Amino acid sequence: MHLPEDLYYTESHEWIRIQDDIATVGITDFAQSELGDIVFVELPEVGTKVSADEPCGSIEAVKAVEDLNAPLSGKIEEKNVDVEDSPELVNKSAFEDGWLFKIRISSREEIEKLMSALDYRRMVEG
Repeated sequence: MHLPEDLYYTESHEWIRIQDDIATVGITDFAQSELGDIVFVELPEVGTKVSADEPCGSIEAVKAVEDLNAPLSGKIEEKNVDVEDSPELVNKSAFEDGWLFKIRISSREEIEKLMSALDYRRMVEG
């Protein structure tokens, strides 16, 4: 399982890269491998306000449809239209080309609630 140490993680299997007040969000390598072939991604629209731990989109694989949750509160600054056009990018490159959306963070205190790579690894390995 590929798990970059410099990212944050959630219990619902999102990863978060924070640069200044922008959080880039995707799903983890573990999540995409569990889902299997991803066939459709519904992302939040730019300008949408999102709340931490609340659904803001969905990801559909051959096996299941899962909610995408906002890991932090804020406003959607950008969405990855390449993933909307080619959802398989999430399977091929979960941490790079397969990122999903970017949030302008409104509450930096919420970052403290996110998991480290070590905590996430412990969770998924049970």
